[in-house]
Amino acid sequence: MNSAWQKGRFGVNTIIANIDTGVWPESKSFSEKGIGPIPAKWRGGKVCQINKLHGSKKIPCNRKLIGARFFNKAFEAANGKLPSSKHTARDFIGHGTHTLSTAGGNFVPGAQVFGNGNGTSKGGSPKARVAAYKVCWSQTDETKCYGADLLSAIDQAISDGVDVISVSVGGRNNVSPNEILTDEVSIGAFHALANDIVLVASAGNDGPKPETVENVAPWVFTVAASTIDREFTSTLTLGNNDQYKGASLFVNLPTNKSFPLILSTDAKLPNATFQDAEVCKPRTLDSSKVNGKVVICVRGGKIKSVAEGQEALSAGAVGVVMSNGDQSGNTILAEPHVLSTTNTVNQKFKPNIHVYYNTTKNPTISMSTAKTLIGRKPAPVMASFSSRGPNPIVPSILKPDITAPGVNILSSYSLAASASNLASDTRRGFPFNVLQGTSMSCPHIAGIVGLLKTLHPSWSPAAIKSAIMTTASTRDNTKKPIQDAFDKTLATPFAYGSGHVQPDIAMDPGLVYDITIVDYFNFLCASGYNQKLITALNSHNPFTCSNSHTTKDLNYPSITLPNLGLSAINVTRIVTNVGPPSTYIANVKLHGFKIVVVPNSLTFKKVGEKKKFQVTVQATKVIKHGDYSFGELKWTNNVNHVVRSPIVARRK
Repeated sequence: MNSAWQKGRFGVNTIIANIDTGVWPESKSFSEKGIGPIPAKWRGGKVCQINKLHGSKKIPCNRKLIGARFFNKAFEAANGKLPSSKHTARDFIGHGTHTLSTAGGNFVPGAQVFGNGNGTSKGGSPKARVAAYKVCWSQTDETKCYGADLLSAIDQAISDGVDVISVSVGGRNNVSPNEILTDEVSIGAFHALANDIVLVASAGNDGPKPETVENVAPWVFTVAASTIDREFTSTLTLGNNDQYKGASLFVNLPTNKSFPLILSTDAKLPNATFQDAEVCKPRTLDSSKVNGKVVICVRGGKIKSVAEGQEALSAGAVGVVMSNGDQSGNTILAEPHVLSTTNTVNQKFKPNIHVYYNTTKNPTISMSTAKTLIGRKPAPVMASFSSRGPNPIVPSILKPDITAPGVNILSSYSLAASASNLASDTRRGFPFNVLQGTSMSCPHIAGIVGLLKTLHPSWSPAAIKSAIMTTASTRDNTKKPIQDAFDKTLATPFAYGSGHVQPDIAMDPGLVYDITIVDYFNFLCASGYNQKLITALNSHNPFTCSNSHTTKDLNYPSITLPNLGLSAINVTRIVTNVGPPSTYIANVKLHGFKIVVVPNSLTFKKVGEKKKFQVTVQATKVIKHGDYSFGELKWTNNVNHVVRSPIVARRK
């Protein structure tokens, strides 16, 4: 009875809302097999705004997929009316079906994509109920959605009585300090919090640049993306018999046959720029030079390179070696390409394919059939694309909060969508697909929240978030610190927040850092936000700021001090006991800073008991101005509870 699934009873009767591109209701992930009657707490009635499939009499919703709605007023105001055939929550893109099944999909044996990854598909809370809210209508960018539609959907989900809201969208055009009070995901998340609902959101795919993290309000649960220990892989064999492994979903070339190899920039059309040809942009490759060959392209997109493959195919190539550029590092993606493609790590720094190509008169290559390997080490590794801290809006709150699997994730898909989502791709009928991004890691956390909600129905959103954060791991499956996607680089809390989620341990965290709605208001007051904006966030219930609070004292499960001088400052936290009676001892470290915890031991006699402590931090002269240091605070008792908080500090 130790697994999160057993303790959380597979998320039974928890209701997970997904705000995305809709749902393919006929997917077996949403089968009602083994699912009981719809819970009484569901207030969404029988609203199921999905058109039936041609020739079907079946209502698309059931005891598993208990509701579906679409929201398009803001989209239509900006883009004109959608045809009536599109007035449906049906998913034509695949993204929403993938994310919803990751959070709460039922068990489906025999899941695979192009014969790879064969196994049983299931969500984080496989027995949960799910509801789909379609707000994203762009055919080309599935995470670009209109804020007003998003907020309408979140508010509808709240009124429908859901327990968890998963939002794999986000995005900002410019960084404004008011963002946490004006951004629709942030406002919606606050409304959710006020109704005891956890809202989980993706951190964004704009890494590895610093200060790119999105959805940064302290009341949002913000998820980064990292790798798993499964890989879809193909081996490239050069004419000199050197071999390189890369990520691939399929290769349908004869395995023992070699093909001529050409670099995209050597095959460019006269009017194409070097930069465009390097990343195989549309209409850059000369078919007289490419026909029948394997082309080396540099991956341009952070989470997608299918368009680069399409250009190679259009020019007559038989395959692509997709070489990572600087920004992608060692994060290799197995994608549903339109032709045989293998993605390799950044080729710049290794004795590599480029060297062979440049020193060989008639370079050739063969590609092995793609296969699935389990047990990759090290894992997890941070994804290069995962957006990074520091938090550009609220520097005193560490973001992202947590990392979860977001690379090469196999989950359900829309039968109406093409495999690659390219307009030119005619391949349809994929019940599953492999996708990348923090869009994929976000529903992993939403599913785990569903388990905690089932096990501890009375816990607040902050307590659930604390349980997941304070039990996360900062080590990989080789017991070493989690690496970043770049050679010889360790990841930091700006990449993974508290670390990588450990669902089994999160079910029994020992202590939690709880936060009330009043605490958030006091935090906003201390941050200097306008009283009117704060009141608007609270559905216009007036809240009066007092001057007695500071931003550093919000009872967050991580501690961030971005402006420390040489004088000591105190940080206050309160922990609530949710485990057996025991005594916890503090252990704290932060390189280059004097740091103490008072008191350094806390004894709890009963569940629900609260204890206050202070952490005193002082910068020393060994730390350079403007540099961040990373440390941790651990509370440990004698019955295997370790309650860990990352500490991030910078000398100003």
